[in-house]
Amino acid sequence: MKVQMGVRELELGSQYLGELRDCNAIMGNLDALRQRMAEDGYLLIRRFHDPERVKAARRVLLENLAANGQIDTRYPLDEGVIAEGARGAFLGGAKAVTHTPEFLAVVESPEVMQFFTDFLGAPAITFNYKWLRAVGKNEFTGAHYDIVYMGRGTTNLYTVWTPLGDVPLEKGPLAILEGSHRLEKLKETYGRVDVDRDRLEGWFSNDPVEMVDKFGGRWLTTEFEAGDAIIFGMFTMHGSLNNVTNTYRLSCDTRYQRADEPADERWIGENPKGHEVLGKEALESIQEARKRWGV
Repeated sequence: MKVQMGVRELELGSQYLGELRDCNAIMGNLDALRQRMAEDGYLLIRRFHDPERVKAARRVLLENLAANGQIDTRYPLDEGVIAEGARGAFLGGAKAVTHTPEFLAVVESPEVMQFFTDFLGAPAITFNYKWLRAVGKNEFTGAHYDIVYMGRGTTNLYTVWTPLGDVPLEKGPLAILEGSHRLEKLKETYGRVDVDRDRLEGWFSNDPVEMVDKFGGRWLTTEFEAGDAIIFGMFTMHGSLNNVTNTYRLSCDTRYQRADEPADERWIGENPKGHEVLGKEALESIQEARKRWGV
């Protein structure tokens, strides 16, 4: 099967694109989960969330999109068909959606918080800011490390990517660059960036083939169902396939860390301030920075 990722068409099962492996067989074994994270840089957990809670959160988001004229009302709301001329939407700061009981019942459920308390070996907290997206047709996320956006606190910080509904390959699921959490030169250059402080573009590349040819490994992805999630650290290179359908890909990113470690002040509190520069002024090209770094 061929899929679109950034500026490239990739064949699943080729030297450039393979399958993520889930860790459900070792759930409950904390040492094995920590070892798998160290080995793979991610944990793919099927049915990490209650699927019914995910569907309820999805409904809230779809109702918000419909109220803003972004849904084609000729089709059932749950299909999330994109209205003519509508684009994707980022609702990270939209507390009217991200702090509804339905949404918080997914990302701040007792089960999720207990998982991270156990995995981290201490009481866990999650950022108040939630990254919520409705990805439109032909849209995608370029390759990046999360550390460049939220590196002012502990680096012992984890992202949970949660699809709000089923995400087959054609809808643009998340993809991870195999072994990227062990690329020391990349971690010591790009991995030290703060996009606001350095006024630098955050995405490292839109070309998955270039990434594999330069750094090795393969891109790894899979089809997701409601309830599935993938967890990864700050130095795991990831992006997404392109959504080539006429329906929104709905997903959220949430962050978790130990409560006794410092947190990035941009993303916590009653009204997180968010980025200071990103999206507000011109930034230096990542290509210029990569030339300086030699990567």
